[in-house]
Amino acid sequence: MVPPGPALVFRLVLPQVLLSLCVYAILGALENRGHAYPTTTRWITYICAFLARPVWMLFLARPCMTSLNARKAAAKGAVLPPLVEGSSSEVLASVMRSFGNGYIGEGYLEWAQKYGNTFMYQAYTETRILTLEPEYIKAILATRFNDFEKGLVNYQQLKSLLGAGVFNSDGEMWKFHRNMTRPFFSKTRISDFDIFKRHADDIISAMKKRLAEGYPIEFQDAIGRFTLDSATEFLFGKDVGSLGAGLQYPKGAPIEIDLSSFNHPSNLFVRAFTQGQAQAALRGRRGDMWPLAEFWSDKVRIHREEVDKFMNPILEERRKSHLARSKESVEIGEDGEGETFLDHLIRSTDDDQIIRDELVNILVAGRDTTASLLTFAIYVLTERPELTERLRKEILDFVGPNACPTYKNIADMKYLRAFLNETLRLYPAVPFNSRYSKTSIILPAKTGRPPIYIPAGVKCVYSVFLMHRREDLWGPDALEFDPDRFIDERAQKYLTPNPFIFMPFNAGPRICIGQQFAYNEASYFLIRFLQSFTAFEIDWNVQPESSRPPDEWICIPGTTKGREKVMLSSHLTVVVKDGLWVKMQEQEMNANLE
Repeated sequence: MVPPGPALVFRLVLPQVLLSLCVYAILGALENRGHAYPTTTRWITYICAFLARPVWMLFLARPCMTSLNARKAAAKGAVLPPLVEGSSSEVLASVMRSFGNGYIGEGYLEWAQKYGNTFMYQAYTETRILTLEPEYIKAILATRFNDFEKGLVNYQQLKSLLGAGVFNSDGEMWKFHRNMTRPFFSKTRISDFDIFKRHADDIISAMKKRLAEGYPIEFQDAIGRFTLDSATEFLFGKDVGSLGAGLQYPKGAPIEIDLSSFNHPSNLFVRAFTQGQAQAALRGRRGDMWPLAEFWSDKVRIHREEVDKFMNPILEERRKSHLARSKESVEIGEDGEGETFLDHLIRSTDDDQIIRDELVNILVAGRDTTASLLTFAIYVLTERPELTERLRKEILDFVGPNACPTYKNIADMKYLRAFLNETLRLYPAVPFNSRYSKTSIILPAKTGRPPIYIPAGVKCVYSVFLMHRREDLWGPDALEFDPDRFIDERAQKYLTPNPFIFMPFNAGPRICIGQQFAYNEASYFLIRFLQSFTAFEIDWNVQPESSRPPDEWICIPGTTKGREKVMLSSHLTVVVKDGLWVKMQEQEMNANLE
């Protein structure tokens, strides 16, 4: 396997070498016909031929293509989005800062405030357009779906991690993965709560034991174990036993480091999975020159290999089991009853690489997105105890102090769904996403402005994170966490007439097929969790300094910067930087709520 850096250099240099060779051949042919050239002239010609392409790409292509596209737009009565001023290095440095130690997406927000909610910026040889307009995002994801794709550049950036899975493929390959995956997320399957019950009970029991020892809970890590075990049992037929590695102790606790726990297979898997996502996300922010940052080694592939090392024995075991059932002529019911997702994939294809890719893709959705939702749900409750009491009252009314919730219970609990939706509004699991335009298109005019022209081959970035916080879309209290906005007259005023202002699960043909699974899992866990615990607080005695926003941060319009108590970070999904340490008390619901 050729390392990313040399492969990129080869792709960039090869056309220059070929052009230089053509010039050399032409000059040689002319000399054979009696035209003599001084050595100095020959060498100047060779150097100019070699440098022509990089000079074009670095200095001339951008203004020339911008001028050409502006003329094409004008011919159609449209305009290009305004272009962010500054060099590619300055622009990308601003993006990297906001996703590094800054406020997530702050650079984009500053440009939106300066240039409008749709603007264009240059990332070296790649032109990008970012939009926060729901109508444009609706066009990208739904009404003009066939005019956009994930794209080759995006595929190359994520291939080392996601392969050709459902989240990283286009066309017939995407349809194949989508059709292969969709049947397994039927209502019958996602309303079976046995998996949720087992793993929720296990993690809550582990939390009680740790609290009894006098230590807080690193909730983000704990909930990641719950969603990982639930997801792997749902997908593989058996969980990976991540809770067997034990919950984390805070730094400085007088507990010896248990190397067996640190090197527990599930911990190795989670570290590889998380680090692979973080590195893959960096590629997207660095633009098409990302291989230069991974010159001699693919920094994502090594993590994917660790993930595959974990999954391969499971896949091999299920293949053998599937083969044995086939020989015994064991029939699978029409609805696939008794069949795991992995069994379903094995029946659908003989290609193990396709199966591994699909499992990794669905694990990203099944583990990380729900873990993000639940982490921020608890973060909110540490700040807003009155919401805890209101949720607990609804739990008592519909479920009771100790009973396990049913599918109908969850469907009837309107405030719980509103609370989850409000969490997804302010803290969407996937804050930024993108598509590439397959052809030049015109997006409709906004009030008082001409239509927008999108050239072919442009990366169109959209941010639901920033769109969900727009006061003109959600009202003057858009930055306030208020679940009632999904229930009271504000829902009719803002959301009902414009449903695309709320897109935590994407939209259109590629809408998340597991969204109801995520709602059910998060609802089930929160009910059982709030039946068990109360009085949530961040334990600032052990919360890492690196997770705390700088003291000098001030409130900025359009953001919760200066208001958040923890730092937000993002790779493929949004997380609390370096964890969320929570202290709480065990709850006796029947004693406190009757």
